[in-house]
Amino acid sequence: MSDATGFFERGWVAFPPDPVTEAWADAARPLAEEIFTDPGERAAWLRCGDTWFAGVNVFPNDDRGAVPDRGVPPLAGPVVDFVRETLRLDGFAWDRAQISVCLPGYPQPWDGESEAAFRFRRDRDAAHVDGLLRDEARRRRLGEVHGFILGLPLTEVPEDAAPLVVWEGSHTSMREAFRARFAGVAPMDWAAEDITDAYTEARRAVFSKCRRVAVTVPCGGAYLVHRLALHGVAPWGPRGGADPRSIAYFRPDTGAREEFPDDPSWWLEDP
Repeated sequence: MSDATGFFERGWVAFPPDPVTEAWADAARPLAEEIFTDPGERAAWLRCGDTWFAGVNVFPNDDRGAVPDRGVPPLAGPVVDFVRETLRLDGFAWDRAQISVCLPGYPQPWDGESEAAFRFRRDRDAAHVDGLLRDEARRRRLGEVHGFILGLPLTEVPEDAAPLVVWEGSHTSMREAFRARFAGVAPMDWAAEDITDAYTEARRAVFSKCRRVAVTVPCGGAYLVHRLALHGVAPWGPRGGADPRSIAYFRPDTGAREEFPDDPSWWLEDP
């Protein structure tokens, strides 16, 4: 199966280590470690009984993915070539990366998370589609729109060390569910629509029919996940080791149209 076929059919694709991607990870790792150990950042981002540092958008990269004054080069390599040549996405600004660090014992209960939410995190990997916001009443709406999810391991990630998990083919099921829910609604109004019921029903169906896979690649490798794919983080297992695992995630907005900046229809309909 080619990389392109794998991505469009399964909803994800992995890339083995290469020198260009490895150079980015090697340069980014010390800075990510500084962020993870900074007391202020830890106070802001530690979750799940101090077993997960969420680190959303904490990496200080520019719109090329670089941190020039720390020697972090622009993002490049086979995965970026795939984005440009196969997904035909170019000229967008890279967002500031999330630095996601999990520690042995993930997940643990934490203040602010209900028992039901903890069970879902533990038993269903907190499975979700990125960009859906939940309000105080726990109702879901479309919030941010992303072109894809790019994962770049900064440490080794054994299969038991809380890896990313993806339900293969789920992007197709979620697209069909959202397409049906938004039928007859102008795209500019999608963000005002309560999509909770359609989303939870589609997620339940995905659990029953799609294969759950753990996605791991060595340092210097990368993986892409389709923006509509259901994914989550597995619990730390008995063979996860004793060291934290760290992954940088990018989720750029690749589809903003200059003439229609508030039109998210590309998020649903683009490949």
